[in-house]
Amino acid sequence: MSNALSQLRHQVIWTRLIAIVEEQAQTLMRTAFSTTVRDAGDLSAALFDLEGRLIAEAVTGTPGHVNSMAAGVRHFIDRFPLDTMEPGDHFITNDPWLTAGHLHDVTVVSPAFHQGRIVGLFGVCCHQVDIGGLGQGPDGRSIYEEGIQIPLMKLASRSELNEQLLEIVCQNVRTPLQVRGDILSYVTSNNAAIRRLAAMLGEFGMDDLQDVADTIVTQSLEATRAEIARLPQGSWSSSLTIDGYDAPVTLRATLTIDGKRVKVDYAGSDACLPRGINVVLNYARAYTVFALRCVISPEVPNNHGALLPYEVDAPEGSILNVQRPWPVAARHIVGQMLPDLVFGCLSQAIPDRVPVEGSSCLWSVQLRGRHPESEQGTPGDLFDTIFFNSGGSGARPGQDGLDGTAFPSGVRAMPVEVTEHGAPIVIWRKELLTDSGGAGALRGGLGQRVEVAMRDGSGFEVLAMFERVDHAARGRDGGADGSLGQVRLTDGTVLRGKGRQEIPAGQRLVLDVPGGAGLGDPHARRPEALAADLAEGFVSEQAAQTIYARG
Repeated sequence: MSNALSQLRHQVIWTRLIAIVEEQAQTLMRTAFSTTVRDAGDLSAALFDLEGRLIAEAVTGTPGHVNSMAAGVRHFIDRFPLDTMEPGDHFITNDPWLTAGHLHDVTVVSPAFHQGRIVGLFGVCCHQVDIGGLGQGPDGRSIYEEGIQIPLMKLASRSELNEQLLEIVCQNVRTPLQVRGDILSYVTSNNAAIRRLAAMLGEFGMDDLQDVADTIVTQSLEATRAEIARLPQGSWSSSLTIDGYDAPVTLRATLTIDGKRVKVDYAGSDACLPRGINVVLNYARAYTVFALRCVISPEVPNNHGALLPYEVDAPEGSILNVQRPWPVAARHIVGQMLPDLVFGCLSQAIPDRVPVEGSSCLWSVQLRGRHPESEQGTPGDLFDTIFFNSGGSGARPGQDGLDGTAFPSGVRAMPVEVTEHGAPIVIWRKELLTDSGGAGALRGGLGQRVEVAMRDGSGFEVLAMFERVDHAARGRDGGADGSLGQVRLTDGTVLRGKGRQEIPAGQRLVLDVPGGAGLGDPHARRPEALAADLAEGFVSEQAAQTIYARG
């Protein structure tokens, strides 16, 4: 076969692999019970080779899941050697230090066989709303309070489910039907991908994936190193102070571009805390590398080769490299701020390619209470629900920031109707906030106002895990900061940004989700852009006359 024909064949096979893992993700979304997976796409789905290298990932998914799983599948292979795996086997864990950073992310890995031989592994990692314990909030003081821990275990042997394991899990959660249904959906999606891969290998007359996998990894590695070689060489440092739990936390980074690699070192960042906002190194690496790839090599497909030139380190015991048994349930609060910190370094090296700071941390609203239809104290009348809200992203070189957009997590907002159907709540208001985006020649994205209460007006709990309540996204080159977030009741009572809190009967929870920061002098904003902002209600008349007014 000629070289050109071989390259064409590999490209066709690559496209088919992407289609397979995307079908894997879509199968997962169509069979999952949790709205976080079904409607928000808070998941990852991917194919790995026999060395545990990430080969292809679904477009649907989050960096925290897929980039963590990229480093985590090798732990399954170490625990369950390939020569012991059989068709119909499935393996499971939610160990934060091996995969995606907290107990609420469950990973299931399944071997794929073709002509009686193992040819690869499919994996999914999904957010599980209920994993027992205190729930997904920052209140826990150790991992033991945060839910049930599932070590690396067999979920199924030759398609026979490990019912004893499922019984133990279901006994330890508040919503056993939902949890069991979700876990079975992970198996279903992997099985669908396994069937598609076997059909593809048969169609192309292939015995295995190794040649294709090597080509994908090599080409992606070479393309990434070529992009890094074009960058300025040197080191740059930045710091970022965020709200923390009950006191500010400062994160520090030094970024070094050295030939064919980029290294980020978080030495100097604050120590870990006895609250569940700590980050394991695997999750810190996931969002750090995502930020680097957004700026340096966005066109290179995400796989083992594309990830290899990026190195991430943080001191053990720091808030970005916490060790057992420190709590980690709300690790996204800190982890999703890391792209802003990385951008602070990159903006010194390549300022014309780097966005400004945004709201960044996803405002996940986890609520807990009792169904109004149930009598007080009746077993089974508790509910746990979560829905996602996003603030504004920072202004970008040449473009405004995005309004109400989940960056860097990339999850979707669940439809209000779906959230209200699944829990006895009413979302009374969900709207963009005028003037919440930082002013600038390029405006920051707008935040939102969200208002929620129980359907019957009774009290409920919020497991608050909100950032940028005290420390706004910072503008650049004369751009203004984004708006601060706020957590309050309808009577004006201000609540904390972190921790479980009671919402009294008759009150509604009101969230002002923060805005992104602006870039450049507001006086330099184009008149037609300002006119459009006014027409859409993104900027008020007062702001136009005072902040944006030319001398």
